[in-house]
Amino acid sequence: MSKKTVLIHSNFVRAFTGFGKNKKNIMRYLFDTGKYNLVELANGIDWSDPATETVPWTCRGSLPPQNQLQTMSPDQQRSASYGSILVDRAVKEFKPDVYIGIEDIWGFGDYHTKPWWNKVNTMIWTTLDSLPILPQAVDYAPKIKHYYVWASFAEKAMKELGYDHVKTLRGSLDTSVFHRFNDGDRQKLRNRFGLSDEFIVGFVFRNQLRKSVPNILDGFKMFLNQNPNSKLLLHTHWSEGWDIPRLLEEKNIDSSKILTTYVCNKCLNYEVRPFTGQEQKCSNCGADKTVNTTNTGRGVTEEQLNEVYNLMDVYCHPFTSGGQEIPVQEAKLTELITLVTDYSCGEDSCTPDSGGLPLKWSEYREPGTQFIKASTCPTDIATKLSKVYNMESSERRKREKISRQWVIDNFSIDVIGKKLEKIIDDMPPIDYDFDSDGKINFDPSYQPQGQYSSQEDFIIDLYKNILKDNVDRNSAGVKHWVAHLKKGAPPEEVVKHFQGVAQQQLNNNQTTELSELLDKDDEGKRIAVIIPESETDVLLINSLLKNLKKLYKKYNIYVFTKPEYFCFIDDNPYAHKVMHYNPALENSFLLEGAGDHEGLFSIAFYPNTTTQKNVSYLHNGLDKLQFTI
Repeated sequence: MSKKTVLIHSNFVRAFTGFGKNKKNIMRYLFDTGKYNLVELANGIDWSDPATETVPWTCRGSLPPQNQLQTMSPDQQRSASYGSILVDRAVKEFKPDVYIGIEDIWGFGDYHTKPWWNKVNTMIWTTLDSLPILPQAVDYAPKIKHYYVWASFAEKAMKELGYDHVKTLRGSLDTSVFHRFNDGDRQKLRNRFGLSDEFIVGFVFRNQLRKSVPNILDGFKMFLNQNPNSKLLLHTHWSEGWDIPRLLEEKNIDSSKILTTYVCNKCLNYEVRPFTGQEQKCSNCGADKTVNTTNTGRGVTEEQLNEVYNLMDVYCHPFTSGGQEIPVQEAKLTELITLVTDYSCGEDSCTPDSGGLPLKWSEYREPGTQFIKASTCPTDIATKLSKVYNMESSERRKREKISRQWVIDNFSIDVIGKKLEKIIDDMPPIDYDFDSDGKINFDPSYQPQGQYSSQEDFIIDLYKNILKDNVDRNSAGVKHWVAHLKKGAPPEEVVKHFQGVAQQQLNNNQTTELSELLDKDDEGKRIAVIIPESETDVLLINSLLKNLKKLYKKYNIYVFTKPEYFCFIDDNPYAHKVMHYNPALENSFLLEGAGDHEGLFSIAFYPNTTTQKNVSYLHNGLDKLQFTI
């Protein structure tokens, strides 16, 4: 029996990211089994980057050439950086039996519309970090055969929405690197940095908004007032994110009580001490201005990071939300009791069987996304630090050992690798009897048959058999059309609408030239409105078209969106045509013209973008201002 070909798509295995480290671990595990033809599609490098030759399996980069990227809009570039363009080439060339995508869920965009998606065994393994679950993650659920998340809270939330096929598969960790030193070596390490019997609280993190620095400072200050022989080690970069020196001054915290990690860019020596600014002189090699707080450009090695953990007496990780928070697991491997915010992925790490302690939090809503985020209670941080500080040594050591074993049992390469191996082995081999370059075979001739148990089932049947789109009761389009039916819309008219959309898509598939789909008698009098998603945005656009038509009376308005959102706008009398969205439309120079290219539209509007995309509001000087300030 021939080997299955497995295409694994994520950050390059040499990338120092959570996705990169996980991918390295599982690819090494699968490679060592000798059971598969492994192919790596690596985000972050070009297709033929020399680095692709440094791994023992077949590897290709997912980034298009720079000259191609430079012609793309920011949204196109973002999508391309996740591999949306070259993944088709990889599937066509290597013909995988199994495709495994490991990234943020938005990185997979319209993958479910690709002609190979439902032919190949497809698996998405993603991080979801907040409630309510990201709408994209919910909308994609019925379209993903094998759907895995990194934390059990996400699995629970998806199951509550009716998606029982969503399961937890935690990100893998190399448990051999991080370990606890014996007491003698721990003391020698402390002496190296001028530490003796201080109680060291540690926090390892990327300095960004979702890491709750003000909260841990407030909590530590309360704890410090009762336990003055204590220090807080913030292993992070002090020149991004939170302004830590300013916070220390505002909160009147003695800066000598706050430690950080410095590393030399030249000799790679590191030291732990209070913050004294950036670009310091190296005490080891003597180089000038080469020493900075650890950062993504120059950090410590994993062996050095293991030493940093071994300086700590307890680990505290307050955060707003997270996909897995790997430093928590690393700290546990060094046999530290971990205090973790009892929300998001933190729910897994603060249970008694994990050796951790939960931190209480209060809810706030993130502007824009409306996600529930956690503000960790400083008082509880102080309380839990005191609990560990005053804990009997025997009880503390018991919890510390539990911490390490829990990570080994739930995150080790062997454990996660075996689970992934079984998932792959249970998938059938694929016979490539289809054209991976083909288009979706929409069926405008389909007529619904028989009786349906519910209006939802009727609409789902239309989506699946006419538009070839896997949807379920939670999908926005299904809810929209059910609401129409309940308001008295004739079922036959709904069917006719779906058939019309399918026919239009078939027409679109017959040509690659947008110009051929536009009316011939309105050249020079066309306006494009590009609004790819979501249902809310498309609905809101309805209210703008009347005014847009008032401003441009002699122009035809073409609205471009994804087929599943046609129903929200195609009956608007001010929309001349509602057409299929394509990422190429994000290039305003293509639509409006630039240089020798005349363009297809007088003006292209991108209401889903911000003014950070300055190319979206140039419009050849033809747009009319509604107001000024």
